[in-house]
Amino acid sequence: MKLDYDSQYIRGIYLNRDRISSYDHFPLDLPVIRHLQEVAFHPSVTYVIGENGMGKSTLLEGIAIAYGFNPEGGTLNFNFSNYDSHSNLDEYLRLKKGVYKPKDHFFFRAETFYNLATNIEELDREAAGRKIIDSFGGKSLHQQSHGESFFSAFVERFQGNGLYILDEPEAALSPLRQISMLARINELVKQGSQFIISTHSPIIMAYPDAKILQISDEGMNEVTLEESNHYLLMKQFFEDKDRLLHHLFQ
Repeated sequence: MKLDYDSQYIRGIYLNRDRISSYDHFPLDLPVIRHLQEVAFHPSVTYVIGENGMGKSTLLEGIAIAYGFNPEGGTLNFNFSNYDSHSNLDEYLRLKKGVYKPKDHFFFRAETFYNLATNIEELDREAAGRKIIDSFGGKSLHQQSHGESFFSAFVERFQGNGLYILDEPEAALSPLRQISMLARINELVKQGSQFIISTHSPIIMAYPDAKILQISDEGMNEVTLEESNHYLLMKQFFEDKDRLLHHLFQ
């Protein structure tokens, strides 16, 4: 059963400005953080989109860490670090949690998924019983292509009734796999799951009735898919490719 406002796991976020003495240092100097007001999330799917450098990944990382996830991804049970590069945004973010807790949970980061796969193999070498990789389909993530390993997490590891925070999940996925991921998101939403996703892909952000939050230098505003900068650019490219390339190559 789909979640609603009363049953969703994270209702929204806001910035604890009482703890902030200056906005002159990272990540508080990012426009999305400096101008952040209380943000309400959709019970099913919320997208965070915007150009490179706008702070999408930093914001999702802050949300994930504030919830209790490891900065490099995984479930709430993972605790490893290959390179300590995360910001301290979680110290200033406050989550508005719902009254219900998810039965499943996963923070997926395309940037550090290789590190997660390595940590799984290290833990499984020491395990006497059931191995972690069994919940990902049983085949080593390092013995699959980048895209296949991503999809193993989405299809095999995500179990429903879950909170899934995904940072650029399309990074290694073909357009066909991105469409397949939409179908998987829909299956999990029907099983009581909530997604918060940062993405550059108009395909990934096409889930019906989702909330799309677009980040710019002015902060954050809600848009429809057809109003988003990513969609408009791709539409312009494919409808008048020759004209766009002519001006681009001048």
